[in-house]
Amino acid sequence: MTHDNPVIEIKNLARRYGRVEAVDNLTLTVRPGRCYGFFGRNGAGKTTTIKCLLNLLRPDRGDVRVFGLDPQRDEVAVKSRLSYVPDAVAFYPWMTVSDTLGYLASFRTHWNREVETDLLKKFQLDPQQKASHLSKGQKTQLALIGAVCPEPELLVLDEPTSGLDPIVRREFIETVIGAYQSAGGGARTIFVSTHLISEFEGLIDEFTIIEQGRDLLSMEADRARERFRKIRARFAQAPSGLNLAGALSVRQAGREVEFLANGNSEKLLDALRRLQPEELRCESLSLEEIFIASKTLAQSVA
Repeated sequence: MTHDNPVIEIKNLARRYGRVEAVDNLTLTVRPGRCYGFFGRNGAGKTTTIKCLLNLLRPDRGDVRVFGLDPQRDEVAVKSRLSYVPDAVAFYPWMTVSDTLGYLASFRTHWNREVETDLLKKFQLDPQQKASHLSKGQKTQLALIGAVCPEPELLVLDEPTSGLDPIVRREFIETVIGAYQSAGGGARTIFVSTHLISEFEGLIDEFTIIEQGRDLLSMEADRARERFRKIRARFAQAPSGLNLAGALSVRQAGREVEFLANGNSEKLLDALRRLQPEELRCESLSLEEIFIASKTLAQSVA
């Protein structure tokens, strides 16, 4: 695989559970060296998509490629180059933390012992503690250590920070995931499904938002922040006959007006300036705000 070829390529993926279409004709591409956010509500189809990527589920139709390979035919070749942290982790209860990491390392051709030692200290995990005595958060920490130490080409994370306290969560995202990616010379890729979008804000390069198994909105993060803006204006008196053609989700409360702009913020700002507001503010939407407003934004993009 060259640096230009996709790490993940999904075309028209579909997977049903009985009558429920969990993933419905989904298409997305993840390029090398990117941190790709995969966002959606509970039940949107995120975990099903990830399981199809890893050959833990068979698609009903569509095409899935990881490193240009078919995960069904080339399962070992694919999985030897990636690490996966599921939304619920489990370990052999009789093994200690040290035993568990040794067991995971036995399946790998490369394992960074310095990273292992450093992360055990960071997370304050006792190497002699049995897995059965670990809290949910500690099990997540152990799974994350096991995923990062092989220094894989692709890190697939499904709600990777669930159960972690806010301080540990932030440190993991900023120092561990950030360091993992930056140390790879632009060749390491992250595919992350998370509800904690705001905490991954600074890492996400591109994203897809899915709803009921379908692609609702896919964009580069910087382009989305440039395009989608929130505008607030306050007037000396409540404005009447306000003409904001092209504005989205307009809310007016007395003297104040707030709305979203999709690529037309300058035009709307000019219209407001002519009314001489007391205060006028325009700011880019965060990825979390884009996610919350995604239905409205997606309709305006279409």
